Amino acid sequence: MVDAYFKRAEHIAERILVSGWNEISSCIEPLSSVFVGTNDVIVTVDLPYADSKSVRVKVIGEGAIEVKAQTTRMINLYDLGLKHRSGIFSSYHGIIHIPVPVEERGVTRSFKRGILEIRLPRTV
Repeated sequence: MVDAYFKRAEHIAERILVSGWNEISSCIEPLSSVFVGTNDVIVTVDLPYADSKSVRVKVIGEGAIEVKAQTTRMINLYDLGLKHRSGIFSSYHGIIHIPVPVEERGVTRSFKRGILEIRLPRTV
């Protein structure tokens, strides 16, 4: 039980200290939110200027999904309103943790106007 507590604390510290920006690969972690419903989990991921054909979603393990996408053009962080940091990126990569058990089968997704919506059925 103590080990699980410390693993969770390490994970939280990593999420806080890591910026989500990789200058070498020109990749950025997208903004996301997780809504846990009674029958399913809905994850929304903000992917502005993403090429819809390049969006990839993969369930990894029992508690996370991985999202990858290429942008249609190089994006300057300043253009997105970030004034405290400079740089450009051309892809998104994020691992989103799911707080409840979900099924790998039955996952649906839709991508519209730069917003990816992923629905994962909860394990009963």
